[in-house]
Amino acid sequence: MAGKIYIIGIGPGDEKNRTLRMLEAIKESDVIIAYTTYADLIKDLTDGKEVITARMKEELYRAKMAIKKALEGHTVALVSSGDPQVYGMAPPTLEMMCANNVNVDFEIIPGVTAALAAAARLGSPLSMDFAVISLSDLLVPAEEILHRVRKAAEGDFVIALYNPINKPLLLKAMEIIAEYRKGETPVGIVKGAYRENEEVIVTTLSEWKKYLDKINMVTMMIIGNSRSYICNGKIITPRGYTSRYDYVNAFNS
Repeated sequence: MAGKIYIIGIGPGDEKNRTLRMLEAIKESDVIIAYTTYADLIKDLTDGKEVITARMKEELYRAKMAIKKALEGHTVALVSSGDPQVYGMAPPTLEMMCANNVNVDFEIIPGVTAALAAAARLGSPLSMDFAVISLSDLLVPAEEILHRVRKAAEGDFVIALYNPINKPLLLKAMEIIAEYRKGETPVGIVKGAYRENEEVIVTTLSEWKKYLDKINMVTMMIIGNSRSYICNGKIITPRGYTSRYDYVNAFNS
């Protein structure tokens, strides 16, 4: 009898941002499959369970093992950081099941994705329409990524950049954004959100390069739109209430 796959998002990695459903699914599972770093982040939950780990770039191996273990009758927790649909393990697992005509019971359990975790540390930069773009060119050509960056910049979306580890590609992306945004546009850089080594930087489009050495694979960058501003060291993207209301009168009435 086939088992089940829980495709789980564990959030930023700290215990406080785990969801109750995520904890229930881990408890119900007898097999845990994860990238080595993610397995370490939840090691307090995996005693007595079979734990299968894999290195970075071994996503298809993890998906294959989850499907095969479920077909053997196991309840499997396939772990992603953040949310499993946002550059996580949900897409390759469902694609592999579809390509091989495998029908296994599964449930996708959402988690706090990096854009939301980083934004919470920065203030309220994602208060209006925003675009999420990965700068990883391992699976998507750099030209396609830069095309998306340009369209997001043209549309005046707040832009959240995942995986900014490719420095030449990051520099090109930021140059494109700078064609459409002023130098004082807020830029947030969050490294290791909610983890022990967390660093939070609020800067601007004209000054962000000073922090280039802080940017690695666990860094999120958020670039404000034309209306975003910095107040009390935090980034705010207005919702548009001031077009109808006066905040000062509202506060003092």
